[in-house]
Amino acid sequence: LHVRSCCSRESCAWGTMAAVLEENGCSRQSSCSAGDSDGEKEDSPYLHARQRLENLLNKNMRILMTDGRTLVGCFLCTDRDCNVILGSAQEYLKPSDSFSAGEPRVLGLAMVPGHHIVSIEVELECLTLPQYL
Repeated sequence: LHVRSCCSRESCAWGTMAAVLEENGCSRQSSCSAGDSDGEKEDSPYLHARQRLENLLNKNMRILMTDGRTLVGCFLCTDRDCNVILGSAQEYLKPSDSFSAGEPRVLGLAMVPGHHIVSIEVELECLTLPQYL
């Protein structure tokens, strides 16, 4: 995965989650494996990666795809093949497309195949705010 950080015009701060995916064993050549929490030790890197992924649940993220499209939505789940499910997803076409005009296309629930993901960025504001139950 290629990782980059950026700021949007709305001055949203975005961070990356590539380290979480790498710790969890995700890469283009391998698959994700979080392991089973029952058999994991407290200091296990798999348990640490799993906890970090769980902390990203329901956070806003932006995914850049190999064809240049960008999807923005709420992180709902991933699997061992690094596929990602986004809720309330919006698709932004690459700027060179004549029809893009900056308007997003509302997708709703979207599955992004792991082999099409170039980078994943997580909104920092979501990571720093306290969680309320």
